[in-house]
Amino acid sequence: MTSGLFVISAAVAVVGQLRLTGWAKQRWSPVQALVRGLAAMGLAFLPLALTPPDAAAAVLIALVVAVALLAAGSAVVYPFEMDTVVSLSGNRLVATHYGLYNTLSGLGITLGNLATGVLWDFADQHDALWLTWWALAATGFACAGSVAGLARSGRLAAREEPRLAPV
Repeated sequence: MTSGLFVISAAVAVVGQLRLTGWAKQRWSPVQALVRGLAAMGLAFLPLALTPPDAAAAVLIALVVAVALLAAGSAVVYPFEMDTVVSLSGNRLVATHYGLYNTLSGLGITLGNLATGVLWDFADQHDALWLTWWALAATGFACAGSVAGLARSGRLAAREEPRLAPV
C-alpha cells in the first residue's frame, strides 16, 4: 500500500508539476502561490482527521486524497519557493543562500518528523490518532499564515542591489 501512495505522489508531481506551476503563475503572484500551496498541504490532512480509523475503505480514500493534495501543494510551492530564495538573495551568493535554506529545511524536517513521531505515539496510546492529523493540518495552515504575514510586512520583498555613488 505504501508503494501505491508513493506512485500517486510521483504521478501527481510528474504529470502536474509544469501544468500546476504554469496555471498558478498565470493567476497568482508568487506569494499567493506559496500561501495557497501551503494551505493545500495543510488541507491535505483534514480528510484523515475526519475519517474514522475503523473504516478501512474510507481511510484508504482519505490517504489517497491526502497524498494527492500534498503532492499538488508541493508542486505549486516548490518553484515559487526557489524563486523567493533567489529574490531574497538579491542575486548575490545564490548558492550560499540555497545552502543555508537547505540546511535549515533539513533541520526543520528532522525536528518535524521527530515531533510528529512523538505525537503519533502519544495519540496512539490514547486512541486519538486524529490529534496527529489535526496538528499536521494546523502546521500547514500556520506556515501559510506565516508566509502571508511575512509578505504583508515586506519581509519577502526582493533585496535591492546597493548602488555605488558616482566617482
